Amino acid sequence: MTTIVDEKALKAARITEILNSIATPPSVGDMVEGPVIAIEKNAVYVDMAPFGTGIIYGREFINSRDVIKRIGIGDEVSAKIIDTDGLKGYVELSLKEARQALVWGEAETAIENKAVLELPVIEANKGGLILNWQGIHGFLPASQLKSEHYPRVPDGDKDKIFEELKKLIGDKLSVTIITADPKEGKLIFSERSPEEKDKGAIAKKYSLADEVTGEVTGVVDFGIFVKIEEGLEGLVHISEIDWALVEDPKALYKVGDKVQVKIIEIKEGKISLSIKALRKNPWMEAESKYKKGQKVEGVIIKYNKHGALASVEEGIAGLVHISEFENEDKLRETLELGKVYSFAVTLFDVKEQRMALSWKEANK
Repeated sequence: MTTIVDEKALKAARITEILNSIATPPSVGDMVEGPVIAIEKNAVYVDMAPFGTGIIYGREFINSRDVIKRIGIGDEVSAKIIDTDGLKGYVELSLKEARQALVWGEAETAIENKAVLELPVIEANKGGLILNWQGIHGFLPASQLKSEHYPRVPDGDKDKIFEELKKLIGDKLSVTIITADPKEGKLIFSERSPEEKDKGAIAKKYSLADEVTGEVTGVVDFGIFVKIEEGLEGLVHISEIDWALVEDPKALYKVGDKVQVKIIEIKEGKISLSIKALRKNPWMEAESKYKKGQKVEGVIIKYNKHGALASVEEGIAGLVHISEFENEDKLRETLELGKVYSFAVTLFDVKEQRMALSWKEANK
């Protein structure tokens, strides 16, 4: 009795072993490997034992011509099944889709390892840059650029941002992959360090009126950018550089300069800075010096659409209105840049920091 039971158990175990040894036939979407057994003018045949022969032909052959040129009889290839009942009963294969599947797998690995990739910029749009990685186009949003590459334009003008981004076409950037979605064909890059803290969180460490030392990271027509700490940068607008008129920030600062600044605004993780706020306001000291009707001397420092600006002392300038002259040419002929003239004060407003001057009144 015991012998019969043992024999039945042994047979069942053998059947299970045999069934387990039988490979499951591959399905559409599966990756397979096998040696090339024949290469024809328009087709490549791959041994898929024990499941027959695979074929690469038609559009798949055309799409993989560059790879097929380097393949020889006996070479092992990886391919993706796209039809289990293809031409003449062969299993239809795709080298291109297999390569893409491998690339997406490599993308996931790169994300896990936080791998840094050196990739070329091939296109730009108003939102960021297009990079090429192993034949797949990915997107690098402008918000993920390092501060030195971020477009520095006033008021976030999208057209001007686009013009600045286009200057990066052809450059190679060090980036990491932060999103890889093969179904959507979406590959997103970041130039910022994976360990970089959230800018908003860093900004919370600071308060209005804090005085800090930073490093100049960018000098543009409308001001200077100052790095307060890694991951946090603020703008000193041209109007906040000095109490005196600043024509060109580049004449005063260069990248790498250390500057003392005061925080004057924190909004949505963005910080606005001031250099002049750390200096005495000359308008306050001048309150007792000037009054309406007083004669003063001033040097012409700038023309604008309203007239000419004359500096009466460091940080204090008044407007000589164009209405005092026949036209703009006559104003420029009468009041030359860099020369000193006598004027009469017609307005001095400390709160508004405005001074109006009259050349006619002083020269009656």
